[in-house]
Amino acid sequence: MQYAIGVDLGGTKTAAGVVSADGTVLFPETVPTLNRDGGDAILDATAALVSSLISKAQAEGLDVSGVGVGSAGVIDAGRGVVVSATDAILGWAGTQLTAGLAVRLGLEPEAVRAVNDVHAHALGEAWAGAGAGTASSLLVAFGTGVGGSFVLGGQPVLGHRYVGGHVGHFASPYAFHEGAPVPCVCGGAGHVEAIASGPAIRETYLRLGGTADAPDARAVFALAGARDPAAIKAVGIGAGAAGQAVGGLANILDPEVVVVSGGLSDAGAPWWRPLERALRAELLPALAGLPVLPAKLGNAAAMVGAARLVLTSPS
Repeated sequence: MQYAIGVDLGGTKTAAGVVSADGTVLFPETVPTLNRDGGDAILDATAALVSSLISKAQAEGLDVSGVGVGSAGVIDAGRGVVVSATDAILGWAGTQLTAGLAVRLGLEPEAVRAVNDVHAHALGEAWAGAGAGTASSLLVAFGTGVGGSFVLGGQPVLGHRYVGGHVGHFASPYAFHEGAPVPCVCGGAGHVEAIASGPAIRETYLRLGGTADAPDARAVFALAGARDPAAIKAVGIGAGAAGQAVGGLANILDPEVVVVSGGLSDAGAPWWRPLERALRAELLPALAGLPVLPAKLGNAAAMVGAARLVLTSPS
């Protein structure tokens, strides 16, 4: 059986594992991302992690064919370069990601590939998770931010400039307060992420008169469970905005299945019910039976999808 290393390189931690040709993750490990130390330091630490996993695989007689990386930031998948990144990882923009890892690991350049981490996440779910066996799947993740990816024929649609998947940054009619668009972290306003992300749900709660003692979305959900009216409304607004956005995307892309992921998707019925209600209200009649499924692979999804980049497609 063929094996590859899958790496999920995020702003706070980097997870990696040996992934088999059937999507099984072996020897998973997680280390902190050196997000204040610059690109070279991150590549050094990532290469050390990958090298350790290759050694473990070889000790078990497993042949590793390459390394796939799902990374934070906009990734030029053709050149393996970080085009842009937020300050969550200082000095990451401009990093020669695949070439830098290949040199450090002594691998041929073509043995290392990379995409944005949400695309890797979606590819993992499409291959071995909730979207397995489908010809197309739309994954949308709601958590600290809002991101997504459309996987078609086993490949994520990356876009001409590799910016495809920024589904948090189009207009939402929910993202207004007292007639003014709500500011978004991207510098724009009135976007889906400004109303449907975890931090946005907390901000909505505060705008509705909620107590500042609620430090995050998790606390707002707890207050909603305790029947706090502002918290119930904030969760409903965020989930409704999320559902309407996904429904609109489904109308455009017509995926075989929709997969919903991210930290908010773990909140249960108080979030899922208004999300699915708004989503289905948005769908064109021909899409009435569209399956809407929770992601299955959890934290392993991006590792699995990243490894898939270098694993041979089955015949």
